[in-house]
Amino acid sequence: MRAFYDITQTIKNNLLLDEFCNTVNFGGIDEVLLSKQDIYPYAHLILNGATYEGSLLRFDVSVIAMDIVDISNDKTTDIFIGNDNLQDVLNTQLAVLVRLLEVLRRGENANTFKLDGTPSFEHFTDRFEHGVAGWTVTFDIVVPHGMTIC
Repeated sequence: MRAFYDITQTIKNNLLLDEFCNTVNFGGIDEVLLSKQDIYPYAHLILNGATYEGSLLRFDVSVIAMDIVDISNDKTTDIFIGNDNLQDVLNTQLAVLVRLLEVLRRGENANTFKLDGTPSFEHFTDRFEHGVAGWTVTFDIVVPHGMTIC
């Protein structure tokens, strides 16, 4: 059974193909890398759990996509935009995640596993230290487990 590896490698490989993602990491929320500025834009893959559904396994996955918010020393002239690139970061990181979901929904892996249900997005601007912002998307991947009853 290779379902776990297939899913995590497909997600990692497709994120790294995106021009707005330099680094991909895996692990719990406490393992998000925040200390090195040269890794950004950055994505973090979290496996929240899995359920057994007869001949299928359902994986509950979250992917966090984030970048550093740059604050300008210039005086704020537009109160809607402010003196930082927060809106740019939110826009590009959302696009990274949408492109990933499109690959998972329609990509070459469609015969191996598939995106199921409706993914949900949550943006953040103050979840982590170091002035990063971005989005977390949570979704389900369904895969036949290939095990047989003996």
